[in-house]
Amino acid sequence: MALIVQKYGGTSVGNPDRIKNVAARVAKYHAQGDQVVVVVSAMSGVTDSLIKLAKEIMPLPAEREMDMLLATGEQTTIALTAMALHSLGVNAVSLTGAQAGIVTDGVHTKAKISNITPQKVHQHLDAGNVVIVAGFQGQTIEGQITTLGRGGSDLSAIALAAALKADLCQIYTDVDGVYTADPRIVPAARKLQEVSYDEMLELASLGAKVMQSRSVEFAKKFKVVFEVRSSLNDNPGTIVKEETNSMEGVVVRGVSLDKNQAKVTLVGIPDKPGMAARVFKALGDAAVNVDMIVQNVSHGTGTPATDLSFTMDKPDLLKAKKVIDGLKAELAFREVIANEAIGKLSIVGVGMRSHTGVAGKMFDVLAKEGVNIDMISTSEIKISVVIDLTKGEQAMRAVHAAFIG
Repeated sequence: MALIVQKYGGTSVGNPDRIKNVAARVAKYHAQGDQVVVVVSAMSGVTDSLIKLAKEIMPLPAEREMDMLLATGEQTTIALTAMALHSLGVNAVSLTGAQAGIVTDGVHTKAKISNITPQKVHQHLDAGNVVIVAGFQGQTIEGQITTLGRGGSDLSAIALAAALKADLCQIYTDVDGVYTADPRIVPAARKLQEVSYDEMLELASLGAKVMQSRSVEFAKKFKVVFEVRSSLNDNPGTIVKEETNSMEGVVVRGVSLDKNQAKVTLVGIPDKPGMAARVFKALGDAAVNVDMIVQNVSHGTGTPATDLSFTMDKPDLLKAKKVIDGLKAELAFREVIANEAIGKLSIVGVGMRSHTGVAGKMFDVLAKEGVNIDMISTSEIKISVVIDLTKGEQAMRAVHAAFIG
């Protein structure tokens, strides 16, 4: 008998028939004597519909109320999934994130898990139930409902697997596993049998939509080996685990394109110590995650000035502009330029640590495609560039062909 945590994404529970399919799959594990905890997302499209509803009321709703609203999406799915299991004669009980013991900090819409006390989950499992847990949500110690950010159901599943000391963690989605690129954009993309935590972390944070990056971070920290696989078939998926020597032989493991990026440029900031610190502290205080940063200093006539550019997720742009507007009088910059028509193209691979010339080859490929590079960011195992969004998919296919085939 094994204790298994399974997570099903929005498309896997997108309609009543798919919920019934999930229930049938779970019932098979339960029938062979396994204890099963099922973490589910909201049905596909529900979260977006709730956000749209909120924005029809006001453009920038209070984040506490957004958490109250969005948490209802997963609560709908847990009840329906429990009902589907009941219809098969399987004992099942649904729990909200709070009822499952998921305790978070107080940052609404992007809360972090601070603790899990899964006694109630264990009690229901020991009583012979399948336990269905609402992903993406938790509760502060003061009793406030919080959500974990888009893709937060992955984090719920990984964290529960760690807290429950599960024997197996399976992340079910609408694709067969982790691919070298999005197969909908790059038909030549291939499925990977295994990938390291670090590679998966980079791919997830750089726009690959298979996993939420914070969930991979959590899995690495607590050494939770997990499998990404399809809920629509029985094909083996991709195992995400600690790095092995064999992984270093592959220079580039994957290529990703993040279309959900926006860039802000502050033009003409006085070139004095501490100016950038003020900008990024204010953005940090507003829970805006800044990604790539470029500062160009120009020493012309008069007072030296600098242009400061940085990127963030598109949904944070409105909040960032509000923060920046509040700093204009203090920092005395000339203007703000916001650009949502950008994409972040990245290559990832632990093999890049021991291979030279990778960046040069990538830039050469992009030059031959007529793609201009706006910003560059590198780490030991990744190279990211900001490019024109209209050329993103073309650039992605070209880079994939050059490095992976």
